[in-house]
Amino acid sequence: MKKLILYTGIIASFILTSANFAQAQHKISSQGKGAIIGGAGGAVVGGIIGHGVGGALIGGAVGAGGGYIIGNEHRKAVEKRRRAAYRSAYYRRHGHYPNAYVYRAPSRR
Repeated sequence: MKKLILYTGIIASFILTSANFAQAQHKISSQGKGAIIGGAGGAVVGGIIGHGVGGALIGGAVGAGGGYIIGNEHRKAVEKRRRAAYRSAYYRRHGHYPNAYVYRAPSRR
């Protein structure tokens, strides 16, 4: 049990430290945040359930994959809401959607 707590603490500190360095250089994407959080949570749960480092590694890998997928879906939803807000504001201002074909009847002379 002491080894499990020690390994979990080492893994968590490594993840948090590497996330800190990555944030100092540039902003972390939502996929990256999801992978970090999922990996840390999966490692803790896998270590407790799997009774060892092997369980922690498997749990961390599964958690990181799941966190990446959740972060990716979150990013897609945010972009979709942003595009919808832009189109709505454009329509209110201009009376038509951006890049939409506006039919004009031919003039009769």
